[in-house]
Amino acid sequence: MTARTVTLLDVARAAGVSKSTASDALHGSGRVAGATRDRVREAADRLGYRPNSAARRLRRASTGAVGLYLPQTATRLDYYMNLAFGAVERAQEEGLDVVLLGSAAAAHGPLASRVDGLLVIDPETGDPAVPGLLGAGVPVVTGERYPGHTPAPTAAVVCDNAASLTALLDHVHGRGAHAPALLAPEATSAWAQALRTAAASWSTAHGIPVTVHTVPFAATPAEAGERTRALLAADPDVDAVICAPDGAAPGVLRAAADLGRTVGRDFQLASCVDGVAARSCDPPVTAIDLRPTAYGRSCADLLCDVLAGRTPADTLRRHDWALETRASTRLVT
Repeated sequence: MTARTVTLLDVARAAGVSKSTASDALHGSGRVAGATRDRVREAADRLGYRPNSAARRLRRASTGAVGLYLPQTATRLDYYMNLAFGAVERAQEEGLDVVLLGSAAAAHGPLASRVDGLLVIDPETGDPAVPGLLGAGVPVVTGERYPGHTPAPTAAVVCDNAASLTALLDHVHGRGAHAPALLAPEATSAWAQALRTAAASWSTAHGIPVTVHTVPFAATPAEAGERTRALLAADPDVDAVICAPDGAAPGVLRAAADLGRTVGRDFQLASCVDGVAARSCDPPVTAIDLRPTAYGRSCADLLCDVLAGRTPADTLRRHDWALETRASTRLVT
């Protein structure tokens, strides 16, 4: 029996259940026992069953697509590309296409007629497209909370960014840093707000000033390097820089070297976002692995669950991070 000829009824018979139970088990709906659901899915996999996604869309009057909106200043970054891959992979498992939305998406006709739901990643208060996306009339899952005052998203996936920065500050301090600095964007996103709040809290708790210097949300290496030169010229005692934006750490490293500082020996460098740039530096840069592909999957998974009625609105899911220590943060001597 080939995948082209396998029907839902075939799966139901192989699993020893009714056709409606098989449908509920495969689509995550209804009240189906876990063991029964597993048995139906095993039978579907064994027989090579593939649901007719077009028919499903007609039955539920849906478009069969979800929209993905990324910060417009950050689409070139490694982090967001990996996040997008994870979201697309998970959506496709549900039979949904993913439409990448530009900043004018909400202006070109009602989004509700084009997508079943939306993923809005790292929404910023200064982004004029975000209010229209949140008020589009379809379920919206955000990656991180939205700090603005427009309609709240349906659900969200969040990472404890304050804890991750605290871990970085503890790490560099434990390896001898006594005058750390943070390069962070303005507080227009929940991520940037969390970083700035955590820096202030850590400073108060340890009695050690953490100077915070503003850089663009998607700062280039050149922009981060220019800011590093300025801060080190103003305060030569700075002995560690934590760079928030993805991909900007190489600029800090070059600036420090130009000023006679040796990263990994008399100067520490860390990044709030891990990626190719951090791993490829010489020396490699200590960073927070936010697991962007898994994060994208988690955001899409939550939206799929909301659309299928498997989870209620206002659901908040948490995403884990990991500290990756490398040679840019020296050992205590």
